[in-house]
Amino acid sequence: MASKSATKDIITLRGSAAIVSEFFGYAANSILYNRGVYPEESFARVKKYGLPMLLTQDEGVKSFISNLTSQLSEWLEEGKLQRMVLVIMGKQTGEVFERWNFSIETDGEVVEKGISREKSDKEIMREIQAIMRQIASSITYLPCLEEPCVFDVLAYTDKDCAVPFTWIESDPKLIDNPQMVKLHSFDTKIHKVDTLVSYKNDEWDEP
Repeated sequence: MASKSATKDIITLRGSAAIVSEFFGYAANSILYNRGVYPEESFARVKKYGLPMLLTQDEGVKSFISNLTSQLSEWLEEGKLQRMVLVIMGKQTGEVFERWNFSIETDGEVVEKGISREKSDKEIMREIQAIMRQIASSITYLPCLEEPCVFDVLAYTDKDCAVPFTWIESDPKLIDNPQMVKLHSFDTKIHKVDTLVSYKNDEWDEP
């Protein structure tokens, strides 16, 4: 009698790095759209992860995110990337309003020995869907951004990691006494990504 089991897909280090770096590209686009950092009309609708997603059509931002995800993939394959933070701050003041924090745990055995892991692609997609839905609903739990904003991306890597000249040392762009919302996580069985958004809440600044 034939037995049935849930289909597992082979996940390699390179494949996992591609999944995580691509996720970050789409997540960054979604954050920039939903937080109104760029005009609504500068985004185009596509389908990804079984969801309607929005991608910037601004050539400068597209190029930035494309170069970013390419570099992330390289660091992820080397097991050198610990955390990515997308920071939203005032264009004129430089005041930090939000920090979207993506912490990454890497299976060291996979990096060291070049072995693979197993997990269903559909299961990974469902986990990513949950995060994307939370980003899309962020307008319901984050304060309105009252001034024009820009964004920056911080990468936390191992100290022995080779860093391209296009990246520079930066301060952590922290928020004093932030409010925090923990979002869902996803796991390829090689890289686990935990997501947290911290934000400035002026209501808590009152004496």
